[in-house]
Amino acid sequence: MATASADNPLKEHPAAATAVLSVVGYALVIGTFLGVVPGRVFPDLSLPQVNLLSDAIAVVNTVNVLVIAAGWRWIRRDEVRKHAAAMVTSFGLILVFLVMYLAKIGGGGTKEFVGPAFAYYPYLAMLAIHIILSIVSVPVVLYALILGITHSELELRTETPHRRVGRIAAGAWLVSLALGVVTYLLLNHVYSWEYTVTAVESAGALLAPVVGV
Repeated sequence: MATASADNPLKEHPAAATAVLSVVGYALVIGTFLGVVPGRVFPDLSLPQVNLLSDAIAVVNTVNVLVIAAGWRWIRRDEVRKHAAAMVTSFGLILVFLVMYLAKIGGGGTKEFVGPAFAYYPYLAMLAIHIILSIVSVPVVLYALILGITHSELELRTETPHRRVGRIAAGAWLVSLALGVVTYLLLNHVYSWEYTVTAVESAGALLAPVVGV
């Protein structure tokens, strides 16, 4: 194993760093849904602004799907630098998504799917898979990223589970993002929705769309 550096806590304790960052991320999202995060933190958004954010979030997530796919292709071709750049870019896009998403939920409202039953239940199924993968992917993605930015290429290949964890992280996040974009299209451009102006106030609202729909 590589010798851990005392001045590099991320490299020395990647699992602990992952746990802390994951808890912070979960707390921000859940706190926004439950109204724990003060409303004044977010801008007061009108419905047109919420729609604009929804569209922007879908664009960001679509681009991220392409970036992750490219990163996956590059590592399979042993183009490590390109792969690393793609994965860091992907994480940056995740942060952009998170900021826009929290602003939309905290300062705007939510939309509920209104459509025929034959479309409603598949929509819910895709949405549920998307949300579950989004939740469980957070620590896996963070762990893979932390390993990637704190270890050399040789260390990653020989002394860490980066390859295995990265494969799981990329696969889960790719499917989650793709399903999120599909649910966005169904809700906003194929069928109809009902808008609730106030922020979500109950834990049950955690089943609301996570891609800004």
